[in-house]
Amino acid sequence: MGNCCSVQCGLDNFLLRGLDFIGVHANYVWKLKQDLPTLSAALEELKARRVDVKRRVDLAERKLLKPLEEVQQWLSTAGPTITEAEKLIEDGRQQMNNLCLGGCASKNCLSSYKYGKKVNKMLQEISDLMRKGAFEKVAEDPPPAPVVVRPEGQAVALESTIQKVWSCIVETNVGIIGLYGLGGVGKTTLLTKLNNKFSTTPNDFEVVIWAVVSKDYDVGKIQDRIGENIGFPQSWKNESVDQKAIDIYRILSNKRFVVLLDDLWKKVDLNLVGIPEPSQTKGSKLIFTTRSLDICGYMEAKTKIKVDCLEPEKAWELFQDKVGDEALNSHPDIPNLAKQVAERCGGLPLALITIGCAMACKTTPEDWNYAIEMLKRCAVPQMEEDVFSLLKFSYDNLPNAAMRSCFLYCCLHPEDYCIPKKRLVEYWFCEGLLIEFDRISEAQMQSDHIINFLLNACLLENGGEIHGEECVKMHDVIRDMALWITRNSEATENNFFVKAGAQLYEEPDVKAWESVKRMSVMTNKIEVLKETPKCPNLRTLFLSQNELQVISDGFFQFMPHLTVLDLSRNLRLHVLPEGISLLVCLECLDLSFTGISELPIGLKSLTKLKMLDLSYMHNLRKIPQHLISSFHKLQIFRMWWSGYGDYPNEDNVLYGGNEKLIVELKGLQRLSIIRIQKRHALSRKIPEP
Repeated sequence: MGNCCSVQCGLDNFLLRGLDFIGVHANYVWKLKQDLPTLSAALEELKARRVDVKRRVDLAERKLLKPLEEVQQWLSTAGPTITEAEKLIEDGRQQMNNLCLGGCASKNCLSSYKYGKKVNKMLQEISDLMRKGAFEKVAEDPPPAPVVVRPEGQAVALESTIQKVWSCIVETNVGIIGLYGLGGVGKTTLLTKLNNKFSTTPNDFEVVIWAVVSKDYDVGKIQDRIGENIGFPQSWKNESVDQKAIDIYRILSNKRFVVLLDDLWKKVDLNLVGIPEPSQTKGSKLIFTTRSLDICGYMEAKTKIKVDCLEPEKAWELFQDKVGDEALNSHPDIPNLAKQVAERCGGLPLALITIGCAMACKTTPEDWNYAIEMLKRCAVPQMEEDVFSLLKFSYDNLPNAAMRSCFLYCCLHPEDYCIPKKRLVEYWFCEGLLIEFDRISEAQMQSDHIINFLLNACLLENGGEIHGEECVKMHDVIRDMALWITRNSEATENNFFVKAGAQLYEEPDVKAWESVKRMSVMTNKIEVLKETPKCPNLRTLFLSQNELQVISDGFFQFMPHLTVLDLSRNLRLHVLPEGISLLVCLECLDLSFTGISELPIGLKSLTKLKMLDLSYMHNLRKIPQHLISSFHKLQIFRMWWSGYGDYPNEDNVLYGGNEKLIVELKGLQRLSIIRIQKRHALSRKIPEP
């Protein structure tokens, strides 16, 4: 009897569990009518939540913040979930058709069961996503930018100074460090070594920033360089100086940073730039280089470290390396004479390198004795003049006057300016500095020789490529030396007036440059040229990269010998003054990137013109007929041609295409360089005459 009772109880339990199993699974079918509308509503809520989170992320990114990883993961999960839920709802119509008996049963029980189970699971997933997607914040400040390792120049005997600076860096009570010394002593090399040391030596700085300041520094350019290190987008450069300062300060004030500023010539207002005062609590650092101990005081440097010249032994090692064994071993007397030359350099690395390269081909004792005598005679009391006198030996040692003039011509460009070789050569040619040839195609050989010679003598540096054009540049000390030469030279051909990149808003006082031969006020903010200067000797005038709008008709009236005129990159200049027709000696006219719409017929008087650049003149609509063909000496012609637009019909070689222009160009027998570039990078090649 007891056994029967036990069997009965077991059977009852089995039946109950079976009924529960059937009920649970049948529940997926019975609840379809309820769950599908619930899924649709939940899906809409999830879509709305995803839109809100995505909008918050986009807004944070515009504020230069970095989205949280969990937010990114949530968004990447929500997208596929939404797609899957939409597919389930789309399949729901067929599944609902399978239901019968008021939704309590299905014509295809297995299919409805599987579908109902998926719907139930999707509801749970959406519920979980909605719960996890309730973010208090979606982004945070971006991670610190890595240290950008910079190319290192040759460093000689800097190890002890590097260690001295590094010991100050690890001290929490030293916020601002000033490195000062003579120009060319190796301050930039030292700062570069320090920058790279942050990438190899363990430290807890979050961001290391490098920026070149230079003499007439532009706050906006310093801010742009800092912004690149922090990770601001390219569009951020269009912000105002004030807004940039706010953004920089907001980021750096919450970080332990190092700012390296190279080549200070005057006090930099940290507040104006947006650099927070280095804090003792955070241990941030500002390290800068300058030639003046006074600047260290103005910048409130806690520690001032002088970068000394090389000791005699190290200086001799560097000098030997630059002269080379071939010259040193060419005569038994030369090593001793070479040591005397090295001693005259005073341990200044730049002087040792420059003069060492200049002496690399001197293989007779007479050459070395002459060098010693010249170095002695160039000594002057003032510190900077001592440096320039030493550097001037390389200038004096250039083989001819043409090369010296070409070298000095480079200082017309702003500091740290990359000079396109092609344009430099064309200016030299039109100015008459390349006297060996009268054709630009042949003069190119002489110019290549000059540039290579100046590069090898360390009087010019490789400037890399800009828009596919090879460039050169002058080291700032070398440029200062060149300007010093022009100021102190008694030769009239070296009478220069240079205010390039000097932040000028008005033209300089005409009395200051009426007697000069070459003048540059490029890269300024001059809007109007209203005076009528009398410049009987002026041959070169650089006015490019200003904000010129108006040039008075009388401005060119008394410049009878002007040969090179650069008006390029003045986009707001729409009309040439009538007085430009008086420049009858003009050989080079650069109007590229200007807003001029029509070339005046008066330009026909410029019969000596050898180079005419009309590249990227977006507004140019008219070139009078027979104007280009009147330039019988023209050798270089460039033009940007849109190929469409409103070109006047009458007396215009641009009307109906450029066939008329091509005919005129083909009639110019001296033309060697021709480039008519069409918009969208289409160009038409014209056979050389």
